[in-house]
Amino acid sequence: MYSCTGGSLGLIFLAIVAWWLVQVIKKRKNKKRKEKFLKQNGGLVLEQQLSSGDQANVEKIKLFNSRELEKATDHFSIDRILGQGGQGNVYKGMLMDGQIVAVKKSKIVNGGEVRQFINEIVILSQINHRNVVKLLGCCLETEIPLLVYEFLPNGTLSQYIHDQDEEFPLTWGTRLRVSTEVAGALSYLHSTASIYHRDIKSTNILLDAKYRAKIADFGISRSISTDQTHLTTQVHGTFGYLDPEYFQSSQFTEKSDVYSFGVVLAELLTGQKPVISMMRSQESRSLATHFLLSMEQNRLFYILDAQVKKDGSKEEIIAVANLAQRCLNLSGRKRPTMKEVAAELEGVRLAVKDADHVQQNLVEEEDVETHEITIEAYCDVVSTSHGPFTDGGTASSSSDVQPLMFYNTQ
Repeated sequence: MYSCTGGSLGLIFLAIVAWWLVQVIKKRKNKKRKEKFLKQNGGLVLEQQLSSGDQANVEKIKLFNSRELEKATDHFSIDRILGQGGQGNVYKGMLMDGQIVAVKKSKIVNGGEVRQFINEIVILSQINHRNVVKLLGCCLETEIPLLVYEFLPNGTLSQYIHDQDEEFPLTWGTRLRVSTEVAGALSYLHSTASIYHRDIKSTNILLDAKYRAKIADFGISRSISTDQTHLTTQVHGTFGYLDPEYFQSSQFTEKSDVYSFGVVLAELLTGQKPVISMMRSQESRSLATHFLLSMEQNRLFYILDAQVKKDGSKEEIIAVANLAQRCLNLSGRKRPTMKEVAAELEGVRLAVKDADHVQQNLVEEEDVETHEITIEAYCDVVSTSHGPFTDGGTASSSSDVQPLMFYNTQ
């Protein structure tokens, strides 16, 4: 009996040891797997690049674990997809603390995608601007690298330009505000952060809960030194927004971002997509050339979006159109800087605000004058009336009359 009991205990002990060994092996395999993905996803390169910069920025990049992000996105359910692109999908997620985030998951893992992935983290770690999307962290321990951003609930600017939303119509005032916000952010990137975005377009401009604009997608952006004037690189960007000068020379300058922004301005003014249209003449197939030709032929108001013509004044529209025309100049040297663009747009906005303020004051003054005249008229009527305002049907004395009380009861 004792030997039987001892044998059972021995078997139980052996089973526990075997289970423990399996768990240890699993953990080691999992650790090696994560280390492999960390190296594959450029974790070591990322660590070197971040450590070579400002340490204060390094602290902003949080490393998420894969299990946390899988749970947050319901295992990357298709129902959680916010957007899809050539590089991957963006999913809506909820972290353990209840924070809503956007998780970007790359589709393919190779040298190019990994470099863009690392580049975006390094670039965004240097930026702190209210009109630039905020990177919260990343996950390097999965086969496919993941980026975690603040969640912006109102989609892209492109959606509101080309798919009119009755709940939030893209009024002239909104277009002017959004373009001013984007111009200010680009001015900051060029002047303060020394960064070229290199892919400015309406689909890379997101709107937050208050419909404020935020620039996104810094995968092909580049940092530059203060004495650099251009980057000589393989041509990247989106056709329709691409600077012709950059396309021909492979030299990207800050004025290349200005050109792309000019296309966005033309898009906001016309409501047309920056695609090649076979419906137009050969010399104006793209939106940029179509817009420039219309300006030269004094036909701007024939191509404007209906909402722009409805809301904006002629002077405001022409001012913004002239600015867009200068941004789209084929010669980069003749284009304004983003700092100048932002200042001009802000000037138009302030002029609109001042005009609205003056108009509001005029309306209020008219209301006050009408109110005073009405009260005065009632006072005259009450003080001279017979019968209807007295019990006895005779004229009331001035001491018995209460004109303001009578006015307030109407």
